[in-house]
Amino acid sequence: MDDRTKATTTDPHWKDGTPVTPARHAYKPEQRFLQGPQTRGFELRLLVRIFIEFLNGFRKLHFVGPCVTVFGSARFAEGHRYYALAREVGAHLAEAGFTVMTGGGPGIMEAANRGAKDAGGRSVGCNIKLPKEQKPNRFLDIMVECNHFFVRKVLLVKYSYAFIALPGGFGTYDEVFEAATLIQTGKIRDFPIVLIGSEFWGPLLDLMRLKLLAEGTIAEADLGLFHVTDSAQEAVAHIREIAMQRFGLTYGPKIRKRWFWEVGWR
Repeated sequence: MDDRTKATTTDPHWKDGTPVTPARHAYKPEQRFLQGPQTRGFELRLLVRIFIEFLNGFRKLHFVGPCVTVFGSARFAEGHRYYALAREVGAHLAEAGFTVMTGGGPGIMEAANRGAKDAGGRSVGCNIKLPKEQKPNRFLDIMVECNHFFVRKVLLVKYSYAFIALPGGFGTYDEVFEAATLIQTGKIRDFPIVLIGSEFWGPLLDLMRLKLLAEGTIAEADLGLFHVTDSAQEAVAHIREIAMQRFGLTYGPKIRKRWFWEVGWR
């Protein structure tokens, strides 16, 4: 039961008649947006903000090249084995010619971006503004800052030819299943999803096989959406092979260095 169902005739109301409790005045716009009907003016203003947020992301990421998005927990610090593995993933992706895209924060995201920089590759992040944990890491060539998770999800999917997931929490699971659902329902192409860490992901795959598949809520082919490995090198080789064979990506000629008088020429 939310505030609207508990309101009495003495409660304050918005102009359109929607009841509001004093606590609702303190909500951030994105929180208030999801609290049910709001004033038309408020919703219009927020829609404009969301449009601008999308537009900013599209403009910044338009020329980043083919990306691979790396998902994983923000809570693994440098020195953790998963941090080291993600850094290795980022380096191999950069060496294979991909731009490494992450959620732009610490932990696995930082490690993958850092690995890309180690190898001289391009590093991109779509950071989400949160009260804790999520601060942009320092290994980003391009950073897009998002207020809304759904904007961030679109950007992380839109420019990617593959998805790699290392161990993580609710956010990582959400991103993995979002990608799987988009592929399953034909909303995006059948891009590879690679899960790194068989010990971590094994129980989830067992659950899908023994429960979801057994109950008929997914098909046998849906399990084939996931490739599981413990090797960063194998993960990137798998992605590179599919990207070239299935989607026609090739290695183009190196970009010629331009002299100062050529800057701005097409």
